[in-house]
Amino acid sequence: MAPTELGEYLRARRAQLRPEQVDLLSAGPRRVPGLRREEVALLVGVSVDYYIRLEQGRERGPSAQVVDALSTALRLDADGRQHLFRLAGLAPRTRMSVAPDRVDASLWQLMGAWPDNPAIVYNRAFDVLASNAIADALFHDWTHSRNLMHIVFTDPAARQFYADWPDVARNSVAGFRFGHGEAPDDPRIQQVLGELLARSAEFTRLWTTHDARGKSLQSKRFHHRDVGPLTLTMQTFDVRSSPGQALVVYHAAPDTPSSLALTLLGSLAATARRDS
Repeated sequence: MAPTELGEYLRARRAQLRPEQVDLLSAGPRRVPGLRREEVALLVGVSVDYYIRLEQGRERGPSAQVVDALSTALRLDADGRQHLFRLAGLAPRTRMSVAPDRVDASLWQLMGAWPDNPAIVYNRAFDVLASNAIADALFHDWTHSRNLMHIVFTDPAARQFYADWPDVARNSVAGFRFGHGEAPDDPRIQQVLGELLARSAEFTRLWTTHDARGKSLQSKRFHHRDVGPLTLTMQTFDVRSSPGQALVVYHAAPDTPSSLALTLLGSLAATARRDS
């Protein structure tokens, strides 16, 4: 049988663990990196044959107890565990909706009340559905694309714009994979995935690692062509009234060069609005 996404995920997670990370002794040379199948089976408490069938796609209905043990054995974080349960068919996936993505008017108004904090709303496909004026200025008025994945992987200027581009790329793919796990049949997600696989070798490489995690509090460094370097903290919130949408708000620490640069960026954005 053809490998399943569950099997591919297990194989990818196994390959990223070393025996000492799971309190096992390493015996003999290893032909491939990571844990052996028999070592994972031992940690989970299942037969080697059963675990092999899981990876090969010949076993497609593991119990919740087995999946829970797998998440522990593979040292998955909360997002990784949730992703594994989805792949095993033990957690609900989002029903595909034909309704277009719309951002609630009150959320638009709230974002507009933050002249000094870039704010965006994006969907599982990483399409930016809404942005305030200073966010438009931060992302150069979206001249390349309003899709964040396209910006990271297909914009030639991305490696200069994102000061820590390798980290941004890894985190972006992990977030995209997490959204894909929630709604794998979403046509827009499938479209963006196909475009990235066709256009970016780096995205393709990172996609094969099967990292899956949602965005959380983190710091991100930018180099903006108009105001120079910026170090911004970003907070990500689920939009409860519109499942699948996320609100991201950026903030600079007070009395820092980044806060001054962000204030300048806001002034430039306000001037551009007046002159338009």
